[in-house]
Amino acid sequence: MKLFVFACLVVLAAARPQKDAETVVDERSDSGDGNFNFNFETSHGISEQRTGVPGAEGQVNMEGVFRFPLEDGSIAEVRFIANENGYQPESALIPTSHPLPAHAIEQIAFAEEQRARGITFE
Repeated sequence: MKLFVFACLVVLAAARPQKDAETVVDERSDSGDGNFNFNFETSHGISEQRTGVPGAEGQVNMEGVFRFPLEDGSIAEVRFIANENGYQPESALIPTSHPLPAHAIEQIAFAEEQRARGITFE
């Protein structure tokens, strides 16, 4: 849920009005049965491509990418899939947890081994 809110905030920030921005690409097709394509781009480098297909549970599954310029001149990119498993964004902008240190992984493996042998602690 937090990732979804973060992604929405990123889109809102990218979509804020920019002086003299013009739409340079606006292509849309919708067959009315859940199949659609969407391609949009502005003169300031904001863009989005999205494709939709009918899902197994009556929803529309979507796949796409949106991009927008950052203040340092680089381009931010968020790729996403939205389907029966929820909204799944991927981007270098999304914070991730740090990997576990090796000793923690060893401790977890040791505890799992003990559980498998029936060893418990109270």
